[in-house]
Amino acid sequence: MEFSIVTSMSKRKPADLLILPFWQESKSVKGAHSECAQFSKHTSESIKSGDFSGKEGEILMLYPDSLPEKRLILLGLGNAKKCGLETLRKAYAAATKACRGKNITSLHVVVPEVANISEEAISGAIAEGMALASYYFDELKAESLKEDKMYRVQKITLLGVKPSSLAACQKVEMVVQAVNAARDLVNRNADQVNPENIGKFAKSLEKEYKSIKTTVLTRSEIEKNKMGLLLAVSRGASCDPSFSIIEYRGNPRSKDCTAIVGKGVTYDTGGLNLKPTGGMETMKCDMAGAAAVLGTMKAIAALQLKVNVIGAVPSTENAIGPVSFKPGDVYPSFAGKTVEITNTDAEGRLILADAVAYVQKHFSPKYIIDLATLTGAMVISLGEEATGFFTNDDKLGNALVESGNATSELLWRMPLYPEYKEKLKSTIADLKNWNGRDAGSCVAATFIQQFVNDTSWAHLDIAGTAYLSKPKLYHNTNATGVGIRLLVNFFENMEKNNL
Repeated sequence: MEFSIVTSMSKRKPADLLILPFWQESKSVKGAHSECAQFSKHTSESIKSGDFSGKEGEILMLYPDSLPEKRLILLGLGNAKKCGLETLRKAYAAATKACRGKNITSLHVVVPEVANISEEAISGAIAEGMALASYYFDELKAESLKEDKMYRVQKITLLGVKPSSLAACQKVEMVVQAVNAARDLVNRNADQVNPENIGKFAKSLEKEYKSIKTTVLTRSEIEKNKMGLLLAVSRGASCDPSFSIIEYRGNPRSKDCTAIVGKGVTYDTGGLNLKPTGGMETMKCDMAGAAAVLGTMKAIAALQLKVNVIGAVPSTENAIGPVSFKPGDVYPSFAGKTVEITNTDAEGRLILADAVAYVQKHFSPKYIIDLATLTGAMVISLGEEATGFFTNDDKLGNALVESGNATSELLWRMPLYPEYKEKLKSTIADLKNWNGRDAGSCVAATFIQQFVNDTSWAHLDIAGTAYLSKPKLYHNTNATGVGIRLLVNFFENMEKNNL
């Protein structure tokens, strides 16, 4: 998708579609930009007849005969006083989706005037909604069934805006490209995105960006590092595990760094505690945390943010084989603590424990943020609308919530009560990895916390938000790339505020 601007409405060239935004007022419909009035000849009858009211997300497509554009969309933004950046993302995403199946490749967009929001921020939100909504994943379909790329929106021109608004759009496009790369990773077959290929993707970032250094540990190196929990989970897998470390040093003057750790279980059968039918079909998405880390590293390198970030991705299948790890057995961790396996389907916390301990020892990060499709309990708690998160640091937690609100990748803080640690006591090991269904998400987070020393840490359980059961807003069904936009915003704020 290519963004451009035209500073004057009169200078615009022919296009397939023009989008005009409108407010819904108590007794009337009002153009959301002063330029909308010049199109009254084409819009007045639809408004007078009541066919279009301006309510949020409403779309009416017209076919004018005397404009440079072949089509005209009247786009409702709702109440002007309630309009925010997410209103714009959703509305313009809906307009983009309305173009599907039609021979529309070029759009002209009138940018609304919104009180107390800069033109650059408005333009960026519009671009973000449209770019996210334009994502398709059809590479696994037969050629005859693929959506015709000829009819995908390719060029978007914002009308009557300053050059700085184009810069905002181009920045958004860099982030969305990273989100889409993560979406692709999650949507592909598990055999296409196995631990080896996760490592190859991490290595590709090093080739693409000079600011990135990638190290991929293979099985032998993981064994040398005594990452016993990652090795335990990998015992039944058809392929070797990997552990990717991606270093981005955007601020060499500072010794501080943040580690982001992503669960990379490329397929989760549940192991010997086998998942039932209905619980396994989407388990190629169990590496969405890894995809979020890889996408975030790609985005911050593209944006050249002045922050230092370490991405860590432990990756394995959790499968059944002749030497699968077994319930009741005890395995050592990288940190030295031993863990009794009481459920092989509670594997994500195991590989995260080794990864979190590793980055603490080797990089001494100021902050650790892990992302994982960790528990079904979180889906039951919050559904697909919000990510549950846990933290031992209020300042870090508040900063993440702020970024979640800014990007509408919403977070809801969950408790880490000391009592949850009692549920992890084992009679034969230092810890056990599962204690039944009660407080499932909280106990899982508490398990990871046992491998966090004095470092500020947050755990994001993205089980409900990483993979959708039906289309929502600017996301299609399946992978969302959740976490990337939130973390990019977090690191942008860190760059500005020295968090």
